[in-house]
Amino acid sequence: MLISLAQYLQTLSPEFGFFRVFQYLTFRAVMAAMTALLIGLMFGPWVIRRLTELKIGQPIREYGVQQHLAKSGTPTMGGVLILIGIGVSTLLWFDWSNRFVWIVMLVTLGFGAIGWVDDWRKVVQKNPEGMRSGEKYFWQSVIGLVAALYLAFSVSETSNIRVLELFLRWVQSGFSNDLPPKADLIVPFFKTISYPLGVFGFIALTYFVIVGASNAVNLTDGLDGLAIMPVVMVGSALGVFAYVTGNANFSRYLLIPYIPGAGELLVFCAAMAGAGLAFLWFNAHPAQVFMGDVGALALGGALGTIAVITRQEIVLGIMGGVFVLEALSVMAQVAWFKYTKKKYGTGRRILKMAPLHHHFEKSGWKETQVVVRFWIITMLLCLVGLASLKLR
Repeated sequence: MLISLAQYLQTLSPEFGFFRVFQYLTFRAVMAAMTALLIGLMFGPWVIRRLTELKIGQPIREYGVQQHLAKSGTPTMGGVLILIGIGVSTLLWFDWSNRFVWIVMLVTLGFGAIGWVDDWRKVVQKNPEGMRSGEKYFWQSVIGLVAALYLAFSVSETSNIRVLELFLRWVQSGFSNDLPPKADLIVPFFKTISYPLGVFGFIALTYFVIVGASNAVNLTDGLDGLAIMPVVMVGSALGVFAYVTGNANFSRYLLIPYIPGAGELLVFCAAMAGAGLAFLWFNAHPAQVFMGDVGALALGGALGTIAVITRQEIVLGIMGGVFVLEALSVMAQVAWFKYTKKKYGTGRRILKMAPLHHHFEKSGWKETQVVVRFWIITMLLCLVGLASLKLR
């Protein structure tokens, strides 16, 4: 919005020439991060008070880690503070004509709405089940598939009209399975290795990345500050990928696909980083507020969507290794328990408790040790992911 205002002012008088700085993507990204950070810090106390007044307190499982019982009643659904910061800041600083930012915003808000309903049913309506898993998965699938279908035809086009034309041509051709090389699955650290996905393969992969990332971040959100800092780091690294992918010179030099318009995602990533750091101010141990599903599902969906647009799905798996391990730990724990119960009559566990962070707590690590060590691991993995830009 502000970039359009700046352009308008420049047409009125030469005196407003200094507004040309608004045309620089890096400037707008920095300002988006600062705006989101200030919004979060300013409105954080008010949001926490409102959540406390509404008695939106986090329920703690009695069979979980005993030290966490003291957290019972801490306000949850604090993810709304993150979404407000991201939404307002992004709308102020990004180019409204950019279709990629809009699709990421819609996915983020869509998954946030699912998380809101789930949290509301749990903490306000006192329904321990919240949104039933089948219902939650259905709505996640709807959003994920719609986004995947759109992105399948948008990564190689420059406008929504061309995307629509390509989609209609695909339908008229009897659903042919060809896509341009830009839509291939890129293997990091190799110059020429990529795998054609086709339309259906692209949609399936995109769906898996968006929905999988959303749920993985949600599973990680179990300790004070554990999920939000990795989201900030991974999101910031993806912002770098977005910037170089949307720049013809950088993408040609680094041998990565050039996706026109992808660079504008840097503004969204910067806003997400700023909003995340503001939330961490209140979520650091001992937490004054929890993110809840409304924040975790939304942020995970955003990371997955950005990774798909920048064609860095595998790199997201590397940089978000903590999220991946947390999700795999739950899947392995549940699968092994069901298998051993069927075979031996009594269910057995691989870990002391899932997700993985609880296993380390049960093993004697303090909560702050788990959190900081997972942060360090994520930082290292993000550096590995960024190294893939040049090491090929």
